[in-house]
Amino acid sequence: MIIYLIKRLFAMVPVIIGVTLISFLIIHLAPGKPTDVMTELNPKITPEARARLEKYYGLDKPILVQYGLWLKRIALLDFGNSFSTDSRPVIDKIWDKKLPFPDRRLSVTILINLLSMLLIIAIAIPVGIYSATRPYSLGDRISTVCVFIGFATPTFWLSLLLMMLFSVKLDWLPISGLKSLNYATLGPWQQVLDKSMHLVLPVFVSAFGGIAGMSRYMRSSMIEAINNDYITTARAKGLTERAVIYKHALRNALLPLVTILGLSIPGLVGGSVIFETIFGIPGMGQLSYQAIMTRDYPVVMGILTISALLTMMGNMTADICYGLVDPRIRVK
Repeated sequence: MIIYLIKRLFAMVPVIIGVTLISFLIIHLAPGKPTDVMTELNPKITPEARARLEKYYGLDKPILVQYGLWLKRIALLDFGNSFSTDSRPVIDKIWDKKLPFPDRRLSVTILINLLSMLLIIAIAIPVGIYSATRPYSLGDRISTVCVFIGFATPTFWLSLLLMMLFSVKLDWLPISGLKSLNYATLGPWQQVLDKSMHLVLPVFVSAFGGIAGMSRYMRSSMIEAINNDYITTARAKGLTERAVIYKHALRNALLPLVTILGLSIPGLVGGSVIFETIFGIPGMGQLSYQAIMTRDYPVVMGILTISALLTMMGNMTADICYGLVDPRIRVK
């Protein structure tokens, strides 16, 4: 297992280089430059001043030279400084040590994604098992309709509808942010409740599409497992239907689901840009949106690099889980 983990860690290096290179090129191919945001609203800026700004930020060099300089800094764990007016280090914007651990941008995004993943697993697996064990029943048809609705519903539209219903009309949940204005005056348990209320809508929106897709994958995988010969043998031995489904079929049906869960991490991280911006959640998604709109290259590249690392770590975790879910597979 240790040798396998070491091999996977070394294999991440060329993948990171490829991902960052493609991302770097795409970002620079987009129209406009960071200096345009700084100068286009100032009519007194001269072409010479624009050139000096480009030279100051290193934008006058060829793209591959800029990428080489950026990669050299990354090797030293330095993401550079932001192009915004505060010129703060990128890592400081992502991981602000002045804030308590739960309120830092990276930890907020990871927390929402983890809660979303748990919600997806908690709902999708039982729904998939129910649909697979009762195919074409009324419950299966209802879940199929709900799945199609989940696939077809845009995240931003769902977010706005939920905000109008639960925040504006019913006034049950906060409309935006991570905490209330009177958060500091609340007691410890009230603070936990306040944050939980703020996370209900973002977590549900983040998990909504995943629940739809994962439940269908679970249904398909369970149906395939149930139709195998070893399930027929287990039933012939006199085992109860519950033991056949949950002890024999489910464990084998979970293997494709583990793969899908590992591959769904990029979608969750990418989707955080939408719901964090709509709900005003101070996470990496909101920071990424702000950096993209201001063409803040160092911040965008820092977030993309961290997201790529989280994705590869999730895929590696999924590979390790194969051996735990399916006894036929052993990671050596």
